[in-house]
Amino acid sequence: MDLFKQTCLKCSKVITEAYSTSFTLGIKTLDAKFHFPIYAIYGFVRCADEIVDTFHEHDKQALLQEFKEQTYKAIQTGISLNPVLHAFQSVVNEYKIDLVYIEAFLKSMEMDLDEQQYDHQLYGDYIYGSAEVVGLMCLKVFCEGNDELFEKLKKPACSLGAAFQKVNFLRDMQSDYLERGRVYFPKVEFKQFDNISKAEIEADICKDFEDAYKGIMQLPRSARLGVYLAYKYYMKLFRKLQDLPATHILSNRVRVPDNTKLALLVSSYVRYRLNAI
Repeated sequence: MDLFKQTCLKCSKVITEAYSTSFTLGIKTLDAKFHFPIYAIYGFVRCADEIVDTFHEHDKQALLQEFKEQTYKAIQTGISLNPVLHAFQSVVNEYKIDLVYIEAFLKSMEMDLDEQQYDHQLYGDYIYGSAEVVGLMCLKVFCEGNDELFEKLKKPACSLGAAFQKVNFLRDMQSDYLERGRVYFPKVEFKQFDNISKAEIEADICKDFEDAYKGIMQLPRSARLGVYLAYKYYMKLFRKLQDLPATHILSNRVRVPDNTKLALLVSSYVRYRLNAI
C-alpha cells in the first residue's frame, strides 16, 4: 500500500506541475513534509475544475456527479483506484479535513455547470466554495492538528483564497465570458465593464490581501515561505492588472513572466532567511 500511495501522490504532483508553475514553485518552498499533501489537494481541485471548464464534448454533469460519489467513497473506505482520489483521501483522513469544506467546493463546481447571474450572495457562496475552503484544507495541513492555531488563522486563510480567486476572475474575464459564458462579478456586464467597475473590484481585492497578510505572518515557519511566495506572485499579477485600463483586460490575458517569478522567489527567500517574514 505504501508504494501505491506514493505513486498516487506523485500523480498529483505531475498534475500540479503541468497546470500551474506558480503554485508548484510555492509548494516547493514549503517544508518537504507538506509537499505531497498540498499536491494531493491541488490535484483533486484541478480535476474537478477541468470537468466543468473543459470537457465540453462530454456530459459534464454526469462526470462531476460520478467524481463526487467516488470522492466520498474513497474518503469513507480509505482507498480508490483513481490515483488522484486515493492521494486526496489519504490527506483528508490523515489531517482530518472537514467534509463540509469538500461539499462546499463540489457545490461551487456544480454552479459552473449552468450559466449564472451572480448577485452578491451567489458570488460570496461561489468564492467560499471554489477558493476559501481550498485555503482551509491547506491550512489544516499546515497546522498539523493544532486546532487552536487553525481557528485563529481561518479568516486570513479565507481572505487569501478569496483574493487569489478574484484576481483570477479579473485576469480571465475575456476567456470566462467568450469560452464559458461567465461573468462572476455581481452586476457586471462584460460589454459594459469599465474603469469604475474595475476600481470597485480592485478595492475589494486589496482588503482581502490586507487581511490575508496578517495571517501569513502567523503561519508556522515551515509553511510561511511557500504561502508568502504565492501571495507575492498574486500581488504582482494584481498590480499589473491595476495598471491597465478595463478595455485591455477585456481583450488580453495578463501574466507574470517566468523571470519575474524567479526574482520573487529569490527576494522572498532572502527575506525569509533574514526573519523578515
